[in-house]
Amino acid sequence: MNVTAVVLTLNEEDNIEACLASLAWADHRVIVDSFSNDCTVELARRAGAEVFQHPFQNYAEQHNVALERVSADWILFVDADERATPDLATEVRTVTDGSRPEAAWAVPRHNYIFGRLTRGGGWYPDYQTRLLRRGRVRWERPVHEIAVVDGAIGYLKSPLIHNNYSNPADFHARQKRYNAYDAEILYNEGARPRRVTPYLQALRHFWWRLITLKGYRDGLHGLRLCTLMGYYEMRKYQRVAELIEGRSI
Repeated sequence: MNVTAVVLTLNEEDNIEACLASLAWADHRVIVDSFSNDCTVELARRAGAEVFQHPFQNYAEQHNVALERVSADWILFVDADERATPDLATEVRTVTDGSRPEAAWAVPRHNYIFGRLTRGGGWYPDYQTRLLRRGRVRWERPVHEIAVVDGAIGYLKSPLIHNNYSNPADFHARQKRYNAYDAEILYNEGARPRRVTPYLQALRHFWWRLITLKGYRDGLHGLRLCTLMGYYEMRKYQRVAELIEGRSI
């Protein structure tokens, strides 16, 4: 059956060529671009990908636009900072041969954070629902989007390679963005934290990542990441409190 690989982009000139090269095995490659102002579109077309542009509203909307515009039996969503391996390509071909009932497949990821493969703290297997049978899936939520699947979800074994958080500055910038989204969602859902809630949540989250999810397996690197994630969990609930008090976040 036909498999089309889709990559959502905005100013990804540093990543797009390597990403598309890792997807050369797909029947078709499509870029859904949010009007990049760098060389992303030119490089993608030069690599043989089809490109169409759509103004960015939120992540779920961009995924749904791709589902509506792309004509294929199966669609594999890959981020520009991810790479598909030959093993993953083989497995995708196997599960999309028409003999299986699943409507979607979740793909594990090898997350490289600050250049280091990170296996503990919830960073592996880090399953993402990415391989979708067209017409059976819709995406919801503006950030940390989720795929709502009409049917069974299977789990692949071969991982995507994810070059996640290239440096601390990148990590902090993205966590601040995610915090703003998540705090607004909590606020709209009626969350009303007490004064001690941010600190308790920070400790809970730190312990959860370090001990329950075995962040300690990554040594000092894992301890650092678990501490940072605990800090941003605290900041998220502080932002909710700021919304309640009418202060800008």
